[in-house]
Amino acid sequence: MSLQHTIKAVIRSGEQSGYVAECVEIPVVTQGATLDEVIAHLKEAVELQLEGEDLGQWGLSPRPMVVVTMEVEPAYA
Repeated sequence: MSLQHTIKAVIRSGEQSGYVAECVEIPVVTQGATLDEVIAHLKEAVELQLEGEDLGQWGLSPRPMVVVTMEVEPAYA
């Protein structure tokens, strides 16, 4: 079995304000008022979720990286 070296996360605008980040492979969802804040919260939430876990059970390599994609709505003229 090949272990994943990345954890994918998507950041999108919140329904009322700020941003929401959600991981694809692991159950992590967090939010922040700014992009910097949501990324800091995402990093902390991922660390807390994986702390003390056997990463192989999650299909992850020992030191996975978080790869972030951001969803944006295009502006129409």
